[in-house]
Amino acid sequence: MTMPSHYQTDILQDRFALRLTARLSDGCDDLSPDISERLRFARSQALAKRKIASDSLVAVAMGGGAATLGGMEERVNWWNRLSIALPVLALVAGLITINAIQDERTAQELAQVDAALLTDDLPLAAYADPGFAQFLKISRAQSQ
Repeated sequence: MTMPSHYQTDILQDRFALRLTARLSDGCDDLSPDISERLRFARSQALAKRKIASDSLVAVAMGGGAATLGGMEERVNWWNRLSIALPVLALVAGLITINAIQDERTAQELAQVDAALLTDDLPLAAYADPGFAQFLKISRAQSQ
């Protein structure tokens, strides 16, 4: 039976840690009491910092090839559902607002064009003439 690679690396890391601690413990007998006391104090500080850091980390669980954040023991309650639904609702409301603003701008632009056509001195048939479109292009190019 083959084990996944992360299990094999954990086993190898554990074996290395055991060999390293055994080697360090062998050299510990020849140290002076002052150095031993400083090492004991440094070890206790390192363990305290490690405990604080591990308590504050977010659990990452591997399942089906995908990492998921969050504690495994945490159940989905209505606060979690609300925290998921609230950004989605804000996104939908923003999209609806953007659509309404775009529709309003389009209607205003069309109203301005209609007002310009109705208040102009030219007859409406002139706007349908292809030569008039060419005249507008030429006059616009000359004005620039």
